[in-house]
Amino acid sequence: MLLNEQLLHQVITPRPTNSHKGTFGKTILIGGNAQYGGAIIMSALATVNSGAGLTTVVTDACNHSAIHSHLPEAMVVDWRDQETLSSVMEQADVILIGPGLGTTQQSLDLLKFVLAKQTDTQWLILDGSALTLFATHSLELPYPHQTVLTPHQMEWQRVSSLPLPEQTEMNSRQKQQELGVTVVLKSHRTTIYGQKDIYKNTAGSAAMATGGTGDTLAGMITGFLAQFPKNDLTIGAAVYLHSFIGDELANEHYVVLPTKISECIPQWMHYFSIK
Repeated sequence: MLLNEQLLHQVITPRPTNSHKGTFGKTILIGGNAQYGGAIIMSALATVNSGAGLTTVVTDACNHSAIHSHLPEAMVVDWRDQETLSSVMEQADVILIGPGLGTTQQSLDLLKFVLAKQTDTQWLILDGSALTLFATHSLELPYPHQTVLTPHQMEWQRVSSLPLPEQTEMNSRQKQQELGVTVVLKSHRTTIYGQKDIYKNTAGSAAMATGGTGDTLAGMITGFLAQFPKNDLTIGAAVYLHSFIGDELANEHYVVLPTKISECIPQWMHYFSIK
């Protein structure tokens, strides 16, 4: 199936009049060590701008002031505060872990903690460093059918053991089905290996090839799953809108910054919500 604008009209519906912030889902984003704090900030910007009702960022304490400055709409938790993390996780609808997480022992402990605490009503997205930790330590996913992996091709090589030349559609589909997860395999034309079908992105350009683009996509998927039906079509809509906005910006910009994509999300969601 090809992703296109028709899917956006289908998934992005007008907000009901009688609603509140709890109507649109609670998200938790975990990542951002001392070196890569920008990654989790970009994910959070995308999640909030995508319309998630409540967003909590769990990150290194050194990133807290930057998050408050860039995104006062988000709540912040010190990722060493396991008691508070456990409490906010209990209330989450969607959990994203990985942007800027790093691969230290503490990062691994955080990922193991999340996998142990995930419930059968929560969706989990593994991105960035979390994918490397997942592959390196052969971790088990408690609810594969409620898990989304968002690897680029080298990360998919680590997870699937498929070298780049062997990452054919057939081989990748087989590995995805063995894992039981949904895989958003990022490339110049991202492919989604879903539970029922394979979805191919038709948008995106080289202008988007800059650091943070994947962090932004992970945040958009998180925000979409928080408020719309939790299925492959919703994930596909987030993927396509991310690239669609990038293409629109690329008409006037040589390089498309991920933060600029996030700024434009509410405008385009409004556009596509109008039937």
